Amino acid sequence: MTSVQVDNENTTSEEGYERGLGSRQIQMIAIGGAIGTGLFLGAGKGISKAGPSLILAYAVAGLVIFFIMRALGELLMYRPVSGSFSEYAREFIGPFAGFVTGWTYWLFWVVTGITEVTAAAAYMQYWWDIPQWVSALIFTIVLYGANLISVKLFGELEFWFSMVKVTAIIGMILICLGILTLGFSDAGDTASVTHLWSDGGFFPHGVGESLMTLQMVMFAFLAVELVGVTAGESKDPKTVLPKAINTVPWRIAVFYVGALIMILSVVPWTHFQPGVSPFVAAFEKMGLAAGAGIVNFVVLTAALSSCNSGMYSTGRMLRDLALNHQGPKVFTKLTANGLPLIGTTFSAALMMVGVWINYQWPGKAFDYVVSFATISGMWAWIMILISQIRYRAKADRGELPRSEFRAPGAPFTSWFALAFIAMVIVFMGIDKDARISLYCAPLWAVILGVSYWLLKRRNPEAAAFRKR
Repeated sequence: MTSVQVDNENTTSEEGYERGLGSRQIQMIAIGGAIGTGLFLGAGKGISKAGPSLILAYAVAGLVIFFIMRALGELLMYRPVSGSFSEYAREFIGPFAGFVTGWTYWLFWVVTGITEVTAAAAYMQYWWDIPQWVSALIFTIVLYGANLISVKLFGELEFWFSMVKVTAIIGMILICLGILTLGFSDAGDTASVTHLWSDGGFFPHGVGESLMTLQMVMFAFLAVELVGVTAGESKDPKTVLPKAINTVPWRIAVFYVGALIMILSVVPWTHFQPGVSPFVAAFEKMGLAAGAGIVNFVVLTAALSSCNSGMYSTGRMLRDLALNHQGPKVFTKLTANGLPLIGTTFSAALMMVGVWINYQWPGKAFDYVVSFATISGMWAWIMILISQIRYRAKADRGELPRSEFRAPGAPFTSWFALAFIAMVIVFMGIDKDARISLYCAPLWAVILGVSYWLLKRRNPEAAAFRKR
């Protein structure tokens, strides 16, 4: 028995959520989840380290992301619940795995929300000399309020946030195509696809240096799994979610691989520097003065989109934990229009810590809170893959109904994705700049272990799984 009804005419799921997210909103949430500041800003550092081979890194990582999303899709069609991978980890690995996954993913979005609202506040200073903490406070309050009005408003915000990002990338690709074919702009005389291999080769610093960019590449894809959290509030999850997941290959091919091929064909990779958006650098090389302002608006949109997603997902994850007796019971309460008010409010309050950090250390705020995001986000991917492997084994034995949306090549593709993630984590440990991401993980594991032990002693139901 599934925990969610999927009749198109139903407006409320069995979990009590309003089915307010339509097809176009889910599609754009799926697209927007794969496009963020990791591409618009972080790619500059990746290009300077790996040169044109960063294109290959995005392509290979994108294939792994597709395997992860198809694994998630198989689970979603078996049982579409808002708790998503936390609920699957609880069912197929054990209650403790669900406990760790739920709280880790919640913390991931709180931390990400802080970093993104910090970044958004910094972007505002491009136009106006406003203290960072003021902008951060305003953004947090506005997005919090929007998330408490209705899930439809959340969906609309994400739709338009994603539309801005998609339009910007497609516009850049078309401009680059025009330069390559027609030769206009300041870059027209030197633009050529030969830049992809003529300026020191495709691997200008060697294969090893290119491999070390994989952690940055994977960071850029964090939040692509958010579409799974929307299952309990989609109007027709069994139709909409597979379509959204199947768009992953072309999303990555166009918005990452395609965009980088175009940019690096028009502007040699040696012109890009860490900390400078490759889009801004490309516009400057083309002689388009308005480009920097356009890109600043786009990255501002990307940051606000990520913070908006954090507001949305944290409340749902806390409620899933509470429904399974692994979090405070107060988080189970919903408003009259099916919104997790208390969980969202609690998470937003913690995000306000970001406002205080902006007030205390406006120049270092982003660096202080960004280190934990990558490893905590990848934990959700690991749980998705292990859960799918175990579910598939049970389904093949006839112990569970088969999903209508089976992951192609599984379980081998899931094992490959797990091995790839393990390799990325090893590279993070080797790279002194990324190593800090791993320092907090053991401490967080101890906190969760002790908390779960205390929770079991007070409430044995926390260690039991009951399908909802």
